[in-house]
Amino acid sequence: QVQFVESGGGLVQPGGSLRLSCVASGFTFSDYAMSWYRQAPEGERELVAVITSVSESTNYADSVQGRFTISRDNARNTVYLQMNSLKPEDTAVYYCHAIGWNDWGQGTQVTVSS
Repeated sequence: QVQFVESGGGLVQPGGSLRLSCVASGFTFSDYAMSWYRQAPEGERELVAVITSVSESTNYADSVQGRFTISRDNARNTVYLQMNSLKPEDTAVYYCHAIGWNDWGQGTQVTVSS
């Protein structure tokens, strides 16, 4: 079955950096665009970044543009999210997602606090 295993979250001070990873399985990873979403406490799940399958074009939410970078390694079935200049409002559970599938992983918690 389709699975996503996210990792790399943690507690970081404002201005710090984290790199999230997501290993996917159960489908042909290289055929699908991949994305990162996040959900803050008492908030709705929102799209953070997308990377396409072939050209690896990327797109970002305005709130993270210039600070976050999404990338992928098709040989490792892995998508990454490099997060720099983190802000308290980036605090959320982060999920990876394959465009076209309904499955979700457990997510990884990111907390930005001094």
